[in-house]
Amino acid sequence: MSITPIVPGALELAHQFVSKVLSEGDHAIDATAGNGHDTLFLARIVGPGGRVSSFDIQDQAISKTREKVRELGQVKLFQSGHENIAELVFSPVKAVMFNLGYLPSGDKSIITSADTSIKGIEASLKLLCAGGLVTVTAYTGHSGGSFEAEAIEAHLKELPQDEFKVARFEIINQRNQPPHLLVVERLAGPL
Repeated sequence: MSITPIVPGALELAHQFVSKVLSEGDHAIDATAGNGHDTLFLARIVGPGGRVSSFDIQDQAISKTREKVRELGQVKLFQSGHENIAELVFSPVKAVMFNLGYLPSGDKSIITSADTSIKGIEASLKLLCAGGLVTVTAYTGHSGGSFEAEAIEAHLKELPQDEFKVARFEIINQRNQPPHLLVVERLAGPL
């Protein structure tokens, strides 16, 4: 007899957290558009009165995402790395989702990196409203993935605890290095 698991994986858990803070009319960022799943998820929550800024460096990712959200005017696509968030997004946001690694159906040699991801996360935290979240789904099974995840986690551990709460969630008995989730909640701050 098989049962339906109730313990969510990293991506599902990220969606659960974001859906608790994001509302219709809010502004959100998909920092890694990829195949467009998170962009579509965010766009459905914020509705036509909200906004989603979606970033990716790859033509294939932008094309796939554009196809998924073609009828949703609240999405603005940027063919740019998430390290450029500060130069392209200027209004406060309620949620930011990072899904690190490589485009699953794309060129696996094109991967996110610690330096650009940390820069994008820092920019996101500056835009984040009190009560808002940044989620980082970190994949460690590819070359450079463990280094990136460790560097980001070390960086996030240094955030001031009176302004941010940072947590890590992971499944610990899976083979093939499943992703883990880092969640940053802004408790207080300028926005």
